[in-house]
Amino acid sequence: MDRRRHPPAGRRPVAPGGERRRGGPRGDRRAGPRGLRRRPRRLHRHLHARLPARGARPRVLPPAGLPQGRRRARRHRGRGPAPAPAGAPTALHGPPGPAPARRRRPPMTTHATRPHRVLKSLLGAWALAACSAEETAAVEEHLTDCAACADEALRLRDAVALLHHEESLDLDPGLRSRVLAHCLGRRPAKIPVPAWAAPYEAETARLDALLRDIDDADWTAPVRLTWFDGRAPAEREVDVAAVITHLTAVDGLVAGFLGLPAPPAASGEAPAGTHATWRDQSRALIRSASFAKEGTAERTVEYGPFSLPLSDAFLDRAFECWVHAEDVAEAVAYPYTPPSPSHMHHMIDLAARLLPRAIAGRRRAGLAPPPHTLTTAGAPGRALHLEIEGSGGGHWYIALDSPAAKAAPGTEVAHVALDGLEFCRLAAGRMLPQEAAAGQDGDREAVRDVLFATASLSRM
Repeated sequence: MDRRRHPPAGRRPVAPGGERRRGGPRGDRRAGPRGLRRRPRRLHRHLHARLPARGARPRVLPPAGLPQGRRRARRHRGRGPAPAPAGAPTALHGPPGPAPARRRRPPMTTHATRPHRVLKSLLGAWALAACSAEETAAVEEHLTDCAACADEALRLRDAVALLHHEESLDLDPGLRSRVLAHCLGRRPAKIPVPAWAAPYEAETARLDALLRDIDDADWTAPVRLTWFDGRAPAEREVDVAAVITHLTAVDGLVAGFLGLPAPPAASGEAPAGTHATWRDQSRALIRSASFAKEGTAERTVEYGPFSLPLSDAFLDRAFECWVHAEDVAEAVAYPYTPPSPSHMHHMIDLAARLLPRAIAGRRRAGLAPPPHTLTTAGAPGRALHLEIEGSGGGHWYIALDSPAAKAAPGTEVAHVALDGLEFCRLAAGRMLPQEAAAGQDGDREAVRDVLFATASLSRM
């Protein structure tokens, strides 16, 4: 069937003989001898109106990255090596050169773009960490582009920090005592731990928990020990294992007094062995104190140059265990809290009762001026009012002229006020007497003697 192409818009059809047909403006609807009807001009005009005019075809620009006059090579989908791009030099011999690097598409975001008002409404939930993962990613991406929202987010985060104060993740040091007291209140122990051994039991349990939490590598961490030798501060650097070995050795003096066997030598042992040796001895001490007969707490324990009753010896061991536990915690960056207020009060009381003897010892060594008056045993003499504020605080009167003199409120010549933790740090040699922030009133010489005597209580 012979069909002729329709002429373009605006041109009349030409007869088979070569001459144009004459007719009206719309022309004859018959387009050939076989009576084929052509489209109406109205439809014909709309069809060709969408096509570009003749001679004005749109130019297809080459993609970016290709030189002018070249076309993009077809994508190779068959097997075998890909053909070389057009215009590239072909090697006659040897392996083909490296394939041209493919251009990667830019990464697409995992979340849909959200309007600014929606992202701004999410700032409060984002500051409270209440957004989902997609919302958090969208908000944080928006904050990198919008300065106003970034400032608002910073203000909201600061407000949240004021609402939620930081809390330590460690347990309250008094939690163990409260749980034990509640349990013993419901069911009393057949053989309870005496009150004078309770601080030692609590401090050894806390140090045991610290040593169980640290790694084997932390046992070689350097620990800086400081003390006051009576004239100037002294220090020594050891590791964590040496500190625990020192505690084991000094605890052994009390253990020997109670008839316990000497602990095995811990030299050359693994950290677990050093820890186990100290822990087993401390538990044996607590067990022996619980089974001790009445009157055992008043018996004297020899500490070399001085002696203490057994009850005070346990307090002294609890105080040193706490101090060295803080040294270890500082070396391994472990959070550690002070003892409970009731136990700290007993430790401060022991230090206050030892101060008259420490002042007399400094006078014998020529480190303090002689007493102002000589008093007989039990007679009233000059005294210093020691006021301890804060945790474990209280009031004590320290005899200045003689350890056997009676100190009373009516004979005080000076007044010193110290914080409880600061007083303990001074007694442990972790602070110089000149650095103690003490409120002073009265005789300056008496105040100086007491502060230096407190620092002299420390030892390694």
